[in-house]
Amino acid sequence: MGSQEPHKQGGFRGFFRRLTTSQAELEATELQQDLDRHGATPIVSCGARRRFCVTGTLRTVTLRPRGGAPALEAELYDGSDVIDLIWLGRRKIAGIEPGRMVLAEGLVSVQDGRKVMFNPRYELRPAGGA
Repeated sequence: MGSQEPHKQGGFRGFFRRLTTSQAELEATELQQDLDRHGATPIVSCGARRRFCVTGTLRTVTLRPRGGAPALEAELYDGSDVIDLIWLGRRKIAGIEPGRMVLAEGLVSVQDGRKVMFNPRYELRPAGGA
């Protein structure tokens, strides 16, 4: 019985935490825990002109022409910040869709005050970051 009480207490703590924490804060915490698991750098820590590996959830995916050529743009959120992943010359990539977990690696630059990674190497992650 004594061994169940700490579990029960943790359950109550978790219950009260969920009551007082917004869904966005819970998502951010979960995404940040996923960083260590995949050896990724928090987006907030990524600086321009260096290669980084980042992971998170795709918030938006849009087709936006750049210089007359198609470009698929996706906003990746990891709980700390966002980065735009841009694949030049692509109209669609199977699996690149809002809500999908992605691990991406590439050179980070900054355009119009936003972090950007052009033509990153990527790996689609299963839902839940497993």
